[in-house]
Amino acid sequence: MITPTTENSRTITLPIAGMTCVTCAGRIEKVLGKLAAVESASVNFASETLALTYDGNAISPVQLAESVVKAGFSVPPETVRLQIGGMTCTTCAGRIEKVLRRVSGVSTAQVNFAGEIATIAITPGSTSSEKLIAAVERAGFRATPTSSAEAAREEQEHVEAKRAARELWMLIAAALLTAPLIAPMLLMPFGIEWMVPGWIQLLLATPVQLIAGARFYRGGFAAVRAKSANMDVLVALGTTAAFLLSLSLLSTGGHLYFEGAAAVITFVRFGKWLESRAKRSTTTAIRSLMALRPDTARVRRGDSEIEVPPDTVGPGEIVVIRPGERIPVDGTILEGNSQLDESLLTGESLPQDKGVGDEVTGGAINGSGLLAVETTRVGSETTLARILTMVQDAQATKAPIQQTVDKVSAVFVPIVIVASLLTFAAWMLLGHGMEVSLITSVSVLVIACPCALGLATPAALMVGTGAAARAGILIKDATALESTKNVDLVIFDKTGTLTQGRPELREILAEDESELLALAAAVQHGSEHPLASAIRKAAAERSLEIAKADTFQAIVGKGVHATIDGNEVYVGSPRWMHAHNWDMQAWQARAHELEAEGMTVVWVATEGRIVGALAIGDSPRESSKSAIESLHALGIKTVLLTGDNRAAAEAIGKELGVQRIVAEVLPADKADEVAAMQAKGHVVAMVGDGVNDAPALALADVSFAMSSGSDVAMHTASVTLMRPEPTLVGDAISLSKSTTRTIHQNLFWAFAYNSIGIPLAALGYLSPMIAGGAMAMSSVSVLANALLLRRWRPRNG
Repeated sequence: MITPTTENSRTITLPIAGMTCVTCAGRIEKVLGKLAAVESASVNFASETLALTYDGNAISPVQLAESVVKAGFSVPPETVRLQIGGMTCTTCAGRIEKVLRRVSGVSTAQVNFAGEIATIAITPGSTSSEKLIAAVERAGFRATPTSSAEAAREEQEHVEAKRAARELWMLIAAALLTAPLIAPMLLMPFGIEWMVPGWIQLLLATPVQLIAGARFYRGGFAAVRAKSANMDVLVALGTTAAFLLSLSLLSTGGHLYFEGAAAVITFVRFGKWLESRAKRSTTTAIRSLMALRPDTARVRRGDSEIEVPPDTVGPGEIVVIRPGERIPVDGTILEGNSQLDESLLTGESLPQDKGVGDEVTGGAINGSGLLAVETTRVGSETTLARILTMVQDAQATKAPIQQTVDKVSAVFVPIVIVASLLTFAAWMLLGHGMEVSLITSVSVLVIACPCALGLATPAALMVGTGAAARAGILIKDATALESTKNVDLVIFDKTGTLTQGRPELREILAEDESELLALAAAVQHGSEHPLASAIRKAAAERSLEIAKADTFQAIVGKGVHATIDGNEVYVGSPRWMHAHNWDMQAWQARAHELEAEGMTVVWVATEGRIVGALAIGDSPRESSKSAIESLHALGIKTVLLTGDNRAAAEAIGKELGVQRIVAEVLPADKADEVAAMQAKGHVVAMVGDGVNDAPALALADVSFAMSSGSDVAMHTASVTLMRPEPTLVGDAISLSKSTTRTIHQNLFWAFAYNSIGIPLAALGYLSPMIAGGAMAMSSVSVLANALLLRRWRPRNG
């Protein structure tokens, strides 16, 4: 995945293979960080990805991937498949392969003449399908994308399944060879004394050491070559020392330690196998989201319907969705009615009724109706693609606490090696001899586990952000997730946040109601404000003739004015009318009564005088009161911040139980209110949905935007709520607390394990076999604890 940031700056996420512990992640960051063109490099050990920001003019993705390889790791290629047309013989296939291999970033290209499919392996982010297609077309052939999303998923699943099967068979073979070696120790408590002859021990232990243990030698060698050290170095050093000591004792007699070396390798491989399964479980949310988009879209072209890949559907095209099918694009319903299951997108468990004119989201499941949908967004612009990007970006970031862990992990392995050497020297000085001293120092090497430290934070973050996404809460980054737990004051905007955001005209105060409504609708014709929409809707329902405004100007926080038939007309707030010294007495009393009921009164003036007013009401959301109550239960203070008149704001605020109400605030002053609360020592969260909320959202410690609101608000916010439910604010805070608690638990156990285990091993209380088993289980236990977050459910979910 590659996206532009500034003019020359680019961001890219590369998959990484070959990491065995967090030290490897640190080594990659160090190597890439030394490149002048790289602005930042962040490795997520749990998801095995590298997020890079770099100067696109100075270095290419291919060169970045080569730097990763030089560090001793690999970048798995991305597979692109193209449907090829125009081939007449196998020579054509060979010519296309040559052309494709010349494209920068392509590592391999194979063309199946019979199936007319080109399978290309590329460095992720180095090129695009469009460039590959252009290369094929320049060679005189035709090329189109295949159903890449589904094919890529299947390919990835296939590769992972093969690797998992290979690891499992290697583990089983190692376990079968190790079992006779450790059997005497297991039988001893039952009074059974039995010992495998030394030469048979050698035959059993050698394949375990050299074949099953080869991965540790490869990883350790790569680390040393890069002037670093990782878990592989510890395991390779420890098991090799035990194996060579046993080899030397085989001819001279004495206790052999083949079982220790073989058991350590087997236990660590077992731990890594469990770890890989657990790590895969942390990405369940991402894979569930990726599986939402169907492989094909049924497009109405001319008089026929054809099935094409969703990527090839253009805006404005009509897509037909049959009952039970997933919707392939974002769009608007032109024909039909149905119920859509959007649970995996928004967290809303109940199907939603949809009809003509309603918007639909790609990935939702159609119910029993046949729908014709006009496409509005495709590809990376769809809601599903944006959700995936947000979740993946959040999981690629590092929490502030991870910075400290990384510093510890960077020096962890060298410290352990020094501790092992000191242990050896101390036992030798105490007169215990070479054999005992060496085995004790080996125990120190193999019990140390940097992996548990490295997985503690990212594993919890990945599960936490995934759980949030399932509930309809999209978290921008790890910092936002960690910061949310500290919120002690939540500021809510009113319209569209605590209220429905669908205001309706309730009453008209005028001598001629129709004339006043038509005049206000003409002025509001160019406004996007929710109140303007209510006025226009009411005029349309009454079939009023609306004049055309000659000029139009919106005054932020006050209202709008326009010129109609040569007359200046003003529509806006009572404060604006007062500022012009216009007499409002005729309808003032009734206006106050309506405001006390929670309505917003919009005044209309022309020819220098007030001609009437419009009372517009917006009902609170059903869940708003319970959302406020749940925040109070968490000990969090609530504030209602609105530009509406005080009476209307207080009516809504008191109904919902909001503790403090700040009304008649201009949009530019909302950020000042946030700053004032922060100055009093509060950690402030701001919840809004409009463009006017963006400055306040940007200033708040944590910001929440409703997905039903503006794109500006969603871009600014730390957290996006995929359905307009204020209760999700409390849920997000609750999840943040749970995730942070899990991170702290993981770090505590990781540090405690090493703090207790290493001294015990140094004192001779743990054999290499037991130390290896303990080390293998430490990272698995951290992942298992992180996976418990999957049980989290929203309070009102």
